[in-house]
Amino acid sequence: MITSREEVTAMIVAHKVQTNIKWSDVAAAIGLSKEWTTAACLGQMTFTKAQAEQVGEIFGLSDEAIAWLQIVPYKGSLPTAVPTDPLIYRWYEVVNVYGSTIKELIHEEFGDGIMSAIDFSMDIQREENPAGDRVNVVLSGKFLPYKTY
Repeated sequence: MITSREEVTAMIVAHKVQTNIKWSDVAAAIGLSKEWTTAACLGQMTFTKAQAEQVGEIFGLSDEAIAWLQIVPYKGSLPTAVPTDPLIYRWYEVVNVYGSTIKELIHEEFGDGIMSAIDFSMDIQREENPAGDRVNVVLSGKFLPYKTY
């Protein structure tokens, strides 16, 4: 018996390691971006029934595990307040160093509000560079102004 979404995530990751499948291949199979598909496979998004069934087939999941893929997850996957994984920590560092700049420039351009992480997309690409390849990340979130009432 499966008791949590985290158990299904572990099954997916184990199968990925065993089969050497790429997240981009999984995304192509279900017709969604590699970024959203990876987040969903790692337990941060909810699959539709059809998507869950496709993912279940790819990863050899039971009907019970497929059902778990359709349940709204508890979002937030970091195990500590300050991340210890070096790559994730660098994102934390980016927000610590540039967060106030990002906030200031968004408010200057759009006014008082936030950038949605719900109405959101992300694109991660390799950018070849003779001085060393770069990671190109584009985040696009809908601006949501605060309302007066």
